[in-house]
Amino acid sequence: MRRLCAAALLCAALPLPAAMHVMVVGGLGGEPQFEERFGQWSEQVASGSATAAGSPDRVHRFVGAEARREAIEGRLRQLATQLNADDQFVLVLLGHGSYDGSEYRFNIPGPDLTGSQLLALLDRIPATVSQLVVNATSASGAVLERWQRPHRIVVTATRSGGERVATRFGGYWAEALASGEADRDKDGRVTAQEAYDFAVRRVEDAYKADAAVVTEHARMAGGDAASFVVARLGGEALFAGDRELVALRAQQDEVERRVDALRAQKTQLVEDDYYARLEPVLLEMARLGARIEARLAALGVAGDRP
Repeated sequence: MRRLCAAALLCAALPLPAAMHVMVVGGLGGEPQFEERFGQWSEQVASGSATAAGSPDRVHRFVGAEARREAIEGRLRQLATQLNADDQFVLVLLGHGSYDGSEYRFNIPGPDLTGSQLLALLDRIPATVSQLVVNATSASGAVLERWQRPHRIVVTATRSGGERVATRFGGYWAEALASGEADRDKDGRVTAQEAYDFAVRRVEDAYKADAAVVTEHARMAGGDAASFVVARLGGEALFAGDRELVALRAQQDEVERRVDALRAQKTQLVEDDYYARLEPVLLEMARLGARIEARLAALGVAGDRP
């Protein structure tokens, strides 16, 4: 009983982790093959994103008749008032886009959403919230520069508004969120950078296999894409869903940054001084690792950790 009480007190004392909220929109297909494709991709992105968000309840998917302007605008306005300072937000747009030389449009049932309208809604979200916006539509490159902000990573499937052919990038982004191949460093976490690199490679391979002219060239700008986690694989998925593990992982990441900072100073320090500073940090890392392994074991998945 005392152990249970102590564990309960420990969890209560842990700070509430930042939350990730994800919004996935599958726009108009225009033809049955594209309707099916965009619906499937949006489902895959939603499922993969839930592993990083920690719960399907934090992932909202709009597809088909549900992907109307009022629904999308309503959800973005709601998030603008609900997101906390340290939260993260991901928006993924799948489907067709168009560009008339001055304005980008995301093709959805009813009136389209323009790039300007989407930007205004995204800018309502507090600047303290880290954002990732993946526009995987045709002509999406038209918005890259306009949508950039210091706190926002923007990914587009094309390099300009002039690349108007239906894109493949969104399908490979969806695939990356469940792919061990996308996880290049094998830490069980797929970052925005890893997902982007995976999708770019897959697009290039697909066009080569078809002996087709490449009609899309993805781009990414802003923020630290290498640290923005978009999916978790295997046992790592628990780190987003368990409050204690989230807090322990945050502490572990901070200690790892301190180790990296000390190693960067190695040549500037006397050897004995360097190791005197490094040893307590490594011990702290080992203790945190042991606590994480113990928590995983308590959840019955210690052997599944990547």
